[in-house]
Amino acid sequence: MSDAKPIWIRDPLAILADGAERGIVVKDGRIVELVPAGAAPATADVVVFDASEHVVLPGLINTHHHFYQTLTRALPAAMDRELFPWLQALYPVWARLTPEALELGVTVAMSELLLSGCTTTTDHHYVFPAGLEDAVDIEVAVAKRLGVRVLLTRGSMNLSQRDGGLPPDSVVQDEDTILADSARVVAKHHQRGLDAMVQIALAPCSPFSVTTSLMRATSDLADKLDVRLHTHLAETEDENRFCQQMYGCRPLDYLEQCGWLNARTWLAHGIFFNADEMKRLGKAKTTISHCACSNQLLASGCCPVCEMEEAGVGIGIGVDGSASNDGSNLMQEVRAAFLLQRARYGVSKVSHKDALRWATKGSAACVGRPELGEIAVGKAADLGLFRLDELRFSGHGDPLAALVLCGAHRADRVMVAGKWAVIDGAIPGLDVADLISRHSSAAQAMRAG
Repeated sequence: MSDAKPIWIRDPLAILADGAERGIVVKDGRIVELVPAGAAPATADVVVFDASEHVVLPGLINTHHHFYQTLTRALPAAMDRELFPWLQALYPVWARLTPEALELGVTVAMSELLLSGCTTTTDHHYVFPAGLEDAVDIEVAVAKRLGVRVLLTRGSMNLSQRDGGLPPDSVVQDEDTILADSARVVAKHHQRGLDAMVQIALAPCSPFSVTTSLMRATSDLADKLDVRLHTHLAETEDENRFCQQMYGCRPLDYLEQCGWLNARTWLAHGIFFNADEMKRLGKAKTTISHCACSNQLLASGCCPVCEMEEAGVGIGIGVDGSASNDGSNLMQEVRAAFLLQRARYGVSKVSHKDALRWATKGSAACVGRPELGEIAVGKAADLGLFRLDELRFSGHGDPLAALVLCGAHRADRVMVAGKWAVIDGAIPGLDVADLISRHSSAAQAMRAG
């Protein structure tokens, strides 16, 4: 236990919790008390943070991303292409990724996420050109420096163009190398328990970039090491056709054959599942990361979230890679998901609170962390605090609704594990101008080859 005094986040303008009208008390990284209307904290000797101008949310949780892709935003060669040709345009550029460039790309992605109110993020790193063997280690170091909670996935590809896959030979690895390094990074970095700040999952990229042998071996390894599993699935109709041609079945059938249809797994996208498949997902407790911006930009389709939830499937939110979304702003992703699903299902079935729930409690289920994503006693003190003093909010009525409907994009304060990671809309100690300069130079070098 620390000697730090408990903090009373007092009298918020609004808070996404019941019975906390006068705020919450946090101590030792946890929420220890909700303070109802007309009451004062029972906790003694509190330090007060005046939240009277803040809307308080549980820290947002990002369930799908590719940090390195911040280096290839709005790349001309990849613009106006659907998923498969988009990937084919980008892989040669990603093959030039260096440790220095990755460190910059990761720092940009994590910083942008933090500033948008995100306290926990996943990443799916699956590109390992020669010299980038320590990619996950680089990501862990950045996460610790910024103070963000992470579930980093050791991604993989071993099916290259010469084997009938999409990626070039230079970015794939062999199965033995992948499995050995997967075990290494779990042993070195994976933390257990409610206070874990760094966790590792295993994540073959997709059915069209890894072998069946690697899919099955990865599932076995995840079971042995007790870590989560992640991959892309049912993102496009092209993928459905690929699975039918390669394996004689639909993607979910293939997933089940490989031992992946279980509560350990969360999947990115999940657009093209039929009703029976949704029921199977719900029964297996496999969850889905909904990536609204990426799906729209690549014209992939729209995740059927209402049917999914009715079938018992948990839904989280992911910004996806910055080359398909071109942003790493999770609060903006909440609004995009709300608008996309409202357009699909109508006003009676999707509200702003649904979108906020997907990005908090729903996303917590995706990452297997029920202690996150909710403002309640005993939960982690991970919080996003937003001010409503910009022009975009002027004239608002409901403060919580205003965050989504008026388009909040920047948190004023962000707390992770009881510590302030963002103060006055900035990350302490981060020279943003210098970061942009160095990151932009690295991106230019990759484009130039």
